[in-house]
Amino acid sequence: MKTRHRLKTRRRLKTRHRLKLTRASKPLTFEVEAINERGEAVSAPIAGEHPLTLYVDKREVVTLMTLGQAPEALAIGYLRNQRLVESIEALAAVQVDWETDAVAITTRRPLVGLDARMTRRTVTTGCGQGTVFGGLMEEIDSIELRDDVTLTEESLHALLDAVRRHEAIYKQAGAVHGCALASQTRAGVKILYFVEDVGRHNAVDAIAGQMWLDGVDGSDKIFYTTGRLTSEMVIKAAQMRLPFLVSRSGLTKMGHEIAAKLGITMIGRAAGGKHYLLFTGRHRFRKTVAPTLLA
Repeated sequence: MKTRHRLKTRRRLKTRHRLKLTRASKPLTFEVEAINERGEAVSAPIAGEHPLTLYVDKREVVTLMTLGQAPEALAIGYLRNQRLVESIEALAAVQVDWETDAVAITTRRPLVGLDARMTRRTVTTGCGQGTVFGGLMEEIDSIELRDDVTLTEESLHALLDAVRRHEAIYKQAGAVHGCALASQTRAGVKILYFVEDVGRHNAVDAIAGQMWLDGVDGSDKIFYTTGRLTSEMVIKAAQMRLPFLVSRSGLTKMGHEIAAKLGITMIGRAAGGKHYLLFTGRHRFRKTVAPTLLA
């Protein structure tokens, strides 16, 4: 069994090594002049925002507005979460060129059904993205999530404390959403990735892309977002096989319905202190039992 796992890991590393990948991160903040409440001219940091047009085999797919922190992972994650590619092995190159504000994605074989998917689009509530490609709703019935994993209340509080220490761009300039992927270990909660972007969908897609690049399995991981949990956010989490979805914000009716149908453990309004609301997937959540006080 161990030998099989090592061979699988080697194949993944070899595949990712063959993927031609740029490392074209942009500066995340910029200094501009502003006037404060006392009428004084001050220098203020603002978040970056750049258009990035995705081309798949020379065909234009979409233009995303992004902070530019992880453009390659964003492009890969977008294709993954839109179900336009089935695996990282389908990609030959992901090349970002900020002079043309474009990312050129080359596949190893022509994508089957790309034209059909692109003809069906749904306008979404997403910030940073405006459409999702058709068919995603119809495919969620095939998604199965693990039921042998749990999230404790103690781990939830540890996660919320940890993400507050990672929100560098938000604390400096505001105007961004943050998403994190975390694992539970014996030592506590460990944040594996934290991405900030001008749209919450960009942040989740960047993490999805990085998971593919690193061969990370999401089936026992916790996903955190500062943004609201709409239908498309829940679908993306499910496609990444994530059993736990936590938001600092609220959720929508459709997001709630899909999470309940899939059995995702979804927690909203999880902000500072001890406050949170457990909406769906209660079977995976373990509340901390307070010790009994003896007289």
